Amino acid sequence: MSKSMTFNVEELKQYVVQFLRAHEIPEIEARIAADVLVSADMRGITSHGVIRLHSYYGDGLRRGKINPESPITTINESAATLALDGGNGLGPVVAYRAMSRCIDLADQAGLAMTTVRNSNHYGIAGYYAMMALPDDMIGISLTNSQPLVAPTFGKNVALGTNPIAVAIPAGTERPYVLDMATSIVSIGKIVVHDKAGVPIPEGWAINQEGELTHKPAEVLNNGALLPLGGPAELRGYKGYGLSLLVDLLSGVLSGAAYGMDVGAPSSTENANVGHFFAAVKIENFRPVDDFKTDMDRYIRKLKATEKLPGHDRIFIHGEKEFELAERAIKTGVPLMPEVVEALEQAGREAGVPFDVQPGQ
Repeated sequence: MSKSMTFNVEELKQYVVQFLRAHEIPEIEARIAADVLVSADMRGITSHGVIRLHSYYGDGLRRGKINPESPITTINESAATLALDGGNGLGPVVAYRAMSRCIDLADQAGLAMTTVRNSNHYGIAGYYAMMALPDDMIGISLTNSQPLVAPTFGKNVALGTNPIAVAIPAGTERPYVLDMATSIVSIGKIVVHDKAGVPIPEGWAINQEGELTHKPAEVLNNGALLPLGGPAELRGYKGYGLSLLVDLLSGVLSGAAYGMDVGAPSSTENANVGHFFAAVKIENFRPVDDFKTDMDRYIRKLKATEKLPGHDRIFIHGEKEFELAERAIKTGVPLMPEVVEALEQAGREAGVPFDVQPGQ
């Protein structure tokens, strides 16, 4: 991979705000989206960071396929459930508003579930799950996406990468934050490898002939990602089942598009992406301090187990990402030169020059 350049967190966020404002996104909503996108890069999830600012969000806004106002409406609401229509708005904004309302419901009911239809790509799933942590809640965030994954024994794309994110608070230890695609990797990872001219590992994806490939360009040219686990011989049907589950909850339950009908904002129809959120108030089940004490004890026992030769740490899900984010605050957000070049080009086209200076 090319050597990364680092940028100040707040300066990078401010640029994203300016870019989105130039595309008629209101100030508050632009700041929400900027925080989501830059947080992805800070946490090392570069496939869902500012690399998508122009190619996905900017393109969709420019084509009129994303509504910059994000006019969310309530379809149905009860004491513990909420069904929303995202108004074809900016995915990170729609998701942030939906999870915020889900947390408010859970604060009263003890737990809550929220579905969203008619939205767009919302960035990293973990961002919204982690929104529940400050309120001593467990957060769950799912979304479907445009079809990029072939089902087990299938040759063509039929499912999205359909991520699952769960955030669970701890005491003095870091929270448990699982944030994973139900494919082996996201399509963004393939794009990152393609931009960097680096081959992908065998088992990540197939070409249009259904053959395993090392070439990211072959995947992007009518190929397909494989489900988590890979080929059937490696039990990829488990990842296939998880992907389908996410689509059933995010797409079918919400009334959004699902499977091969989920679009992209550059298509002729709206993307109609669906989301599913849940929040669980821990104190409704047991005292929060006792829960966190047990979380800390469990995490420490796991981390204290015997390590393989050459390894001195066992990580808890989300731990590496927290450390990367803390480092980014101190030293800057790392971006590949190819991503910086794309931002510069996008800025010129949008009339918002990318003038953020890299750090030393």
